Amino acid sequence: MSLITPVHVTSKLPDVGTTIFSVIGQLSAQHRAINLSQGAPNFPCDPQLVASVAEAMQQGHNQYAPMTGLPALKQALADKVQQLYGRRYDVDSEVLISGSASQGLYMAIAALVHQGDEVIFFEPSFDSYAPIVRLHGGVPVGLKLEQPDFAINWDQVQAAITPRTRMIIINTPHNPSGQILSQADLDQLARLTRSTNIVVLSDEVYEHIVFDGHTHCGMAGHEELAQRSVIVSSFGKTFHVTGWRVGYCLAPAELMSELVKVHQFMMFSADTPMQVGFAQYLQNPQHYLGLSAFYQQKRDRLREMLQNSPFKLLPSAGAFFLLASYAHFSDESDSDMVKRLIVDHGVATIPLSAFYTDGTDNKLIRLSFAKDDATLQAGAEALCKVTG
Repeated sequence: MSLITPVHVTSKLPDVGTTIFSVIGQLSAQHRAINLSQGAPNFPCDPQLVASVAEAMQQGHNQYAPMTGLPALKQALADKVQQLYGRRYDVDSEVLISGSASQGLYMAIAALVHQGDEVIFFEPSFDSYAPIVRLHGGVPVGLKLEQPDFAINWDQVQAAITPRTRMIIINTPHNPSGQILSQADLDQLARLTRSTNIVVLSDEVYEHIVFDGHTHCGMAGHEELAQRSVIVSSFGKTFHVTGWRVGYCLAPAELMSELVKVHQFMMFSADTPMQVGFAQYLQNPQHYLGLSAFYQQKRDRLREMLQNSPFKLLPSAGAFFLLASYAHFSDESDSDMVKRLIVDHGVATIPLSAFYTDGTDNKLIRLSFAKDDATLQAGAEALCKVTG
């Protein structure tokens, strides 16, 4: 009989367990709930994109791509960014193709945040920011966006900046609130970081999904901020292929050289046939320039169908989410409300408290309208039947 030696594990994230997203996913599957929860499309991507990737595989593009990405794809990205935002990134030293936007966020924090560095971010937030900072010895400093418009209080940001502040994480368009930053916001950020060593990590995965005639105000379009920013974006979110896990990073050469050091040991290079397909697909700007109108139609459709529901819908200026308030008819916690919606009404949503490190509960739930019309219709009908 072999002896089993027990191994003691000291967790780096002792307070992190199964996320509410997994719990909701399991409960939703159990009750076959209509999925308005997941921030991923349930409709097919363009067959032309699939055909391009299949052709790339058939032509033998199945081995490692160059470490920082396929040159044709990097060039297409650099051209797109210059055309849209007016900044030219050097293809060789300032553009990197990553294995998803999530990997881009991880390697940027891993490369640039040191033990004891403070990282300011804004809540509600994408749930990976704070854990990644902690994993690399940093100190996450969460500042709450002001309701009801989920705006950044720049006086609060100024008060939070200390000599140990190394990074500020920005997300626009914002998940989960659907709000966007303005040029005035960017000017405030530039003012507060001027003459500092602070890096801006800008999560812009919904850059092409902005509504009501507004334009995306990202770091590449701001001359001063571009010089201290790492921009992370996503082909998956843009082209309805979240399962392909390909994203990209843009940054000045001095910052990018540090990201590359981490990237080469995380995965070396992103999937080759997908990169070939995206390089071809980007040649037609309408493949991304038409997204705002496409998703705005879905937003408006869901809002219209929920007019007679008991929920009060908050404005959505970008991304593919709506927040809905129920505080006026129930004092349930948002997690209990979400579970009740699944069990009693067969529709899955996300509690906003899941996006706060301290579980702040404002009686709000998040709805995703990145769904086909049938799903939106069924989800809206279910929500209209909810009572207090």
